[in-house]
Amino acid sequence: MARRSLGRQFGWLWAAYAVSAYGSGLGFGALPLIAVLLLDASPAQVSALSAVGPAVGALIAVPLAPWVEFRRKRPVMIAMDVVRFAAMMTVPIAYAFGLLGFVQLLVVSAVVAAARIAFNAAGGAYLKTLVRRDDLLVANARFESATWSSIAVGPPLGGAAIGLFGPVTTVLADAFSYLFSALGIAAIRGREDRPRRTGTSRVRVGELLDGWRHLLTHPGLRALYLNQLLVSGLIMATEPLLAVLLLRELGFPPWQYGLAFALPCVGGLVGSRLARRVVARHGRHRTLRTVGALRAVWLIGLAFVQPGVVGLVTVIAVEFAIIVNMSLYNPVLATYRLENTPRDRVVRTLAAWSISSSAAIAVLSALGGLLAAATSPRTAITVAGLLILASPLLLPRRRDVAPAPDREPAAPGVRPETVAGR
Repeated sequence: MARRSLGRQFGWLWAAYAVSAYGSGLGFGALPLIAVLLLDASPAQVSALSAVGPAVGALIAVPLAPWVEFRRKRPVMIAMDVVRFAAMMTVPIAYAFGLLGFVQLLVVSAVVAAARIAFNAAGGAYLKTLVRRDDLLVANARFESATWSSIAVGPPLGGAAIGLFGPVTTVLADAFSYLFSALGIAAIRGREDRPRRTGTSRVRVGELLDGWRHLLTHPGLRALYLNQLLVSGLIMATEPLLAVLLLRELGFPPWQYGLAFALPCVGGLVGSRLARRVVARHGRHRTLRTVGALRAVWLIGLAFVQPGVVGLVTVIAVEFAIIVNMSLYNPVLATYRLENTPRDRVVRTLAAWSISSSAAIAVLSALGGLLAAATSPRTAITVAGLLILASPLLLPRRRDVAPAPDREPAAPGVRPETVAGR
């Protein structure tokens, strides 16, 4: 199958996304690591940094979403990148002057989380105007491939950089990746009119809930939304439990632990490249149903991990199978979500989805930790693996009626004179 060109403007957007993704991969876990190595933070403080900061950021994003909805999306994306650059740069600057503190790390974590939600929501709305509807799946698959490749490559390189140059090195790399992303988005040419809104120009309270209202009233989106909350929440809840099981109880060396999570990310490239072909052959509904169910059947395998090489191979195989199915499913889901959301509600819908996902992961991770403390990590992983087997029941059973077509943008490389909201 020949590689499809989506135009120079999408190329800039994809490059900006990839730069930012690789920067985040290099800086993965950098703030908790700094808290431990430089500030001698307690386990409770490290947990708070990983949970409280993103939670506060999600709360900030609730009123931010309606504001973004009725603004030009490209300037918002640039602004959110600049905000993240500035927030991350405060860490090495404060460290250089001996002023770095734990509260600052919490604030930085919250600001970055809020800006990320706003950026992703604006980016989804902007993508819908930048490429044709029948190219959305190809575009989302390319974003997905960049995500998984950055996860595979970034953390190992980031760990090596920290060992060679110190703990703030990856924070600097992550910060400058946002700056380069902003420059890439700024390079996109074309006119983007400001979306119009009816009635008052001020944000109304009801607009804060419009994203959730759309998700819960659309039959197909409601099913996929609830399914995704359960699946992503349970999968992410097992990650810290698996770390304790592998490193503490089974005695895996750190390099094997890192290999067990980095190597399966290659599956993300496989799945994302297959997405368009699978949909073309089997249809979107069947793909969402089948691959959505396949994501859920593998997690229980982590409950049977044993010490040694067999255990390492088991983890790699299970994680690889999960990631292949996730990376195939996610672009199809993202495309369906964009196609079935009106242009004047895309930002709020995507923000509501992100906020809910963060909340579900936080709640299920906390419950998993409590269960592991009361029993054992293996027991908690087993319970998560059994619960996720029920998630396919939430997938949509009926085929949707084709969504009403939005006005198509011009061909890639030629921006229309008007965009969303006009």
